[in-house]
Amino acid sequence: MPTNTILLILLSVLVAGGLSYIQYFYKNKNSATHTKIVAALRFVSIFGLLLLLINPIISKNTFEDTKTPLAVVLDNSASIKDLKANIDAQKVFEQLISNKDLQEKYTIQPYLFDKEVVAYTDNDTLQFNGKQSNIGKVAKTLGSINKNTLYPTVLITDGNQTEGEDYTFAFPTTHKVYPVVVGDTTQYLDLKITQVNANKYAFLKNKFPVEVFLQYNGTKPITANFSIIANGTTVNKSSVSFSSTKKSEVLQVLLPAEKIGLQVYTAKIESNTTEKNLYNNTKRFAVEVIDQRTEIAIISSINHPDIGALKRSIETNAQRKVTLGSPNQITDLSKFNVLVLYQPNADFRKIYEANKSLKINTFTITGLATDFNFLNQQQNTINFKMSSQKEDYLAVFDTNFNLFAPENIGFETFPPLENPFGAFVLQDNVSVLLKSKIRNVETEDPLLCFTENLGKRNAFLLGENSWKWRAKSFVNKNSFEIYDQFIDKTIQFLASNDAKKNLIVSHERFYNSGEPVEITAQFFNKNYEFDEKARLSIVVTNKKTKQSKTYDLLKSTNSYKVNLDGLLAGTYSFTVKELNSNTSYTSGFEILDFDIEKQFVNADLAKLKQLAAQTSGKTFTKNQVEALIKQLLNANEYQTIQKAIHKKTPLIEWYWLLIIIALSLATEWFLRKWNGLL
Repeated sequence: MPTNTILLILLSVLVAGGLSYIQYFYKNKNSATHTKIVAALRFVSIFGLLLLLINPIISKNTFEDTKTPLAVVLDNSASIKDLKANIDAQKVFEQLISNKDLQEKYTIQPYLFDKEVVAYTDNDTLQFNGKQSNIGKVAKTLGSINKNTLYPTVLITDGNQTEGEDYTFAFPTTHKVYPVVVGDTTQYLDLKITQVNANKYAFLKNKFPVEVFLQYNGTKPITANFSIIANGTTVNKSSVSFSSTKKSEVLQVLLPAEKIGLQVYTAKIESNTTEKNLYNNTKRFAVEVIDQRTEIAIISSINHPDIGALKRSIETNAQRKVTLGSPNQITDLSKFNVLVLYQPNADFRKIYEANKSLKINTFTITGLATDFNFLNQQQNTINFKMSSQKEDYLAVFDTNFNLFAPENIGFETFPPLENPFGAFVLQDNVSVLLKSKIRNVETEDPLLCFTENLGKRNAFLLGENSWKWRAKSFVNKNSFEIYDQFIDKTIQFLASNDAKKNLIVSHERFYNSGEPVEITAQFFNKNYEFDEKARLSIVVTNKKTKQSKTYDLLKSTNSYKVNLDGLLAGTYSFTVKELNSNTSYTSGFEILDFDIEKQFVNADLAKLKQLAAQTSGKTFTKNQVEALIKQLLNANEYQTIQKAIHKKTPLIEWYWLLIIIALSLATEWFLRKWNGLL
């Protein structure tokens, strides 16, 4: 406490004592007991008021020790149990997190991971039943929790990863990682089908390609037989040779599409040599055979990156075939289902005239090279009143759009499209999916809109450089898939002239076991407006066991969704019903029996050693835990940091001081009143 504060407190004592003495004892010969009491109370009241004004502060220094975090992360995926390493992994984990010496040096952070990373508590039971393992996610999670901190990580795992980025480069090189390898590290002979690539759709009476990746672990030369089986019949068979220098093979196979519907195939590799793990010798895949292909023409008189990006997006769906050409090159429009008119000008006159009788649905894209006067003459959906000034238009997703069920894929983060500045006059039946925004000002003008009139559907994208949207989508999601699916939904809407349905259901025809099974539905009222009060339920039936389950579909922004997690592999039929109107939709799907965690026959020691070397750490086995503990205890770069905390607190809290003053004054008044001093 400062000296001047102490002097003020002493002065307050003298002032309070002096005033009390003057009032009750100066020139007053009465020294009765009650006089002394009220004088003391008056002293307390005056001294309390002065103390409240002075507000003396007491300073106190405390010291706090901050230990370095030690992340101990255990692989909780099913591959640990499949390799019969779950008991060893649990022992290593418990031995590390309960070590007293480590607890004294570090703040131990125990975690479990499979597809996600979660904190471990004493109440948790280790199940080792994770369906996926993502070691790269561990690096991101720990980095976000321990920001700006130098810390070591102990990773108890078999090193087998089924999803995510390559974990050997996911961890910062400044943070040491000490992998503890569990599971058998012995290299056994193993033939494996690592991946099968096939299109979701094939066309009747055509052949569709299948790409198969085969892998061999072993040292001896071996010849294996590869086959593809459908409905008990072998549709393709070949012989493959491997050796100590030839560890992999990629097969390109063409299979015939002879029957409409979902066709399930089994790829299989086998040899005369006994293998420890036969589960990874087979892999199932499915292809839906259809008898119709959508033909799309992209017509443009200029060259632009938008055209190539649009073609790639559309053709990611094998049902779509895109033809590129100028207005003079595309002469026969009758074979096309959709016309994409890119920046039309006077050269498009023959295209528009031919389409007046054919009435093919169109997707018109405008930009800086568009002749808007010509476009106004050829259509009456939008009246363009454009200037010669260029403007950048950002996108704003309209959640009220209801012609089909698109998702907001991050349009607000996409780069702006370029289009001349101007005004747009829309017809009443135009549905806007994306509105435009100029800088930070939202306009009521459309950026992407659709029309449907007398069975004819049209779309308008009012701006060029949409290729940047596809590139930005890849940056955001590390994949073109989401953007390409959005373009596919747009083309699907334009390619179909079906009458409007009240209940629209979207789903896949097949799913891999362990993947989320999500079904999306939309229900529209008589005015074809999205009905937010609809009551949708789904009944899912296993065709083999005949067991049924009923679920409710939950409302999202502009659709209803249900996630059917937990279904076993098999073939299912389902019916979605709107309970108020009894409108229903019936279809089916198949869940393929595929457990990626059973693909491994041994721990990936080489990759874990690479991770340790990359981060200047060291690899240990289950029998070297004591050496690992010693290494962590002797690591001088991880020291406890002592922080001095300077706290200032008042000598007496003001509310307690006020209570004391109030009680003192009240008691003094009562005693004075009782003794006739008032």
